[in-house]
Amino acid sequence: MDECQLPLIDLSGLRNQDEGERLACVAAIARASSEWGFFQVVNHEISNELLVEMRREQVKLFETPFERKASCKLLNNSYRWGTPTATCPRQFSWKVMEEFAAAMSKLARLLAGVLAENLGHRRGGFEDSCDASTCFLRLNRYPACPVSADIFGLVPHTDSDFLTILYQDQVGGLQLMKDSKWVAVKPNEDALIVNIGDLLQAWSNDVYKSVEHKVMPNRKGERYSIAYFLCPSYDSFIGSCREPSIYRKFTFGEYRRQVQEDVKKLGHKVGLSPFLL
Repeated sequence: MDECQLPLIDLSGLRNQDEGERLACVAAIARASSEWGFFQVVNHEISNELLVEMRREQVKLFETPFERKASCKLLNNSYRWGTPTATCPRQFSWKVMEEFAAAMSKLARLLAGVLAENLGHRRGGFEDSCDASTCFLRLNRYPACPVSADIFGLVPHTDSDFLTILYQDQVGGLQLMKDSKWVAVKPNEDALIVNIGDLLQAWSNDVYKSVEHKVMPNRKGERYSIAYFLCPSYDSFIGSCREPSIYRKFTFGEYRRQVQEDVKKLGHKVGLSPFLL
């Protein structure tokens, strides 16, 4: 399989006093969002120390025996988690997770604002609709798999949010659809990955692309990643930023229900097509 280098964007350009340099950075983010639906960012102002500490806590979580996590109702009874000695939530550094989530939220809102600005809209619009109770972190572990060529770590899908920020290790496994074929994303230890979600594609009237992607496990080593999803409140309307609109207006809650119904009925997510005008 072909391996690709995602567009790499230095976010220090957004803080440049030279307006031309700042606008060039905005244009690079918008171009990558339109042509790839994915890009990488460096100089994002999330410290390496925080990233390393968050990964340490993630590994502790996944190494906890399942029975112990279930008995102490860790993470709201979610089955998606995992430290050999932890017996209650107090033994995990929730402060690190809260700090990490806050940093990812700040970055996600910055990028969403830049993409709105590029289409002539005010940068604070997404902050008005995005709700801390519906934005979330997902901690992923993909165990080593000897038959990895035949097994999905995560099935092909698009994300149902505005945008996603991914912090991954160097194992690799993320693949995306580019020019009608799957390409493998080469890990970059210095960068975070950003991808456009369905809601931003709908809001932008298909200017920005929510691209299908998947994860394939590694034969020899396990893979860790953490994704932050920027989501609006469930009653927020997702309208188009320009007319004529390609999609009818819908709420985030309506969209989630449609996705759940499609998965239950068809076994897979359909996405935005039911909302086309």
